[in-house]
Amino acid sequence: MTFLVDRAVEERIRRLEIPFDRHGVDPFGISRAHLARFYTMLGWLYRRYFDVAVTGIEHVPARGRAMLVGNHSGGVALDGAMVLASLFFAMEPPRLGHGMAEKFLNRVPFASLWTSRLGHLTGLPEHAISLLEAERLLMVFPEGARGTAKLYGDRNSLVDFGTGFVRLALQARAPIIPFAFVGGGEAIPTVVNLVRLGRMVGVPYIPLTPWLVPVPRRTSLEVYYDAPILLEGTGNEEDEVIAGHVERVKARIRGLIESGVRIRRGKREAVHA
Repeated sequence: MTFLVDRAVEERIRRLEIPFDRHGVDPFGISRAHLARFYTMLGWLYRRYFDVAVTGIEHVPARGRAMLVGNHSGGVALDGAMVLASLFFAMEPPRLGHGMAEKFLNRVPFASLWTSRLGHLTGLPEHAISLLEAERLLMVFPEGARGTAKLYGDRNSLVDFGTGFVRLALQARAPIIPFAFVGGGEAIPTVVNLVRLGRMVGVPYIPLTPWLVPVPRRTSLEVYYDAPILLEGTGNEEDEVIAGHVERVKARIRGLIESGVRIRRGKREAVHA
């Protein structure tokens, strides 16, 4: 069966500033053919199923390195997928975002191949530095797996941030672009996480929704980007200094989430007025 690729997606891939070789593969192993299939599917979800609204995309640099740092929302990788889609479809020219893949994906059949072919390397500091030094966009979720495990009632909250992303940004001299993803907790409203069952199949947990499986329901989603944060330092600062930078970034993301929730609530009230 031949997978139909959107010609508009192929055109946007040609406009990416990625040094593909004659085989359509770049130095990181990213495949033009895999990107075309993935973004054709992702484009349908982004535009037709969720109708994602993007605000502040002008804050993402048109070229050069940057670290996109935001909140987890949605129980699975819905947040990352829609952020990647916004970079590809809402930016002119389009840009390719890179994520740090969870290590357990290396044990999942086909997942390791596809994540690497799409530019998402295993979450190791050396991989992050390599991508940033190659002037790429790196997407980071400092909440880690704890963030994806949020239950419905905590969908617009933030859990503790890791600190490694700040040291990486300082070491690579990369600006941090804060973002907020709003609506993921309503698309996939997690009511309980099956940790023991998840470990049996090699994942951190399996989220359950009111309809059991974590298949997202159709709802509107929003991505909000804010102005870059430029940090001064080398990455070797004392823990207290790094923690201060982390709180600064976290506070900016929290503000974006709160603003996004108010806007979302206002839209709903207007519809039902």
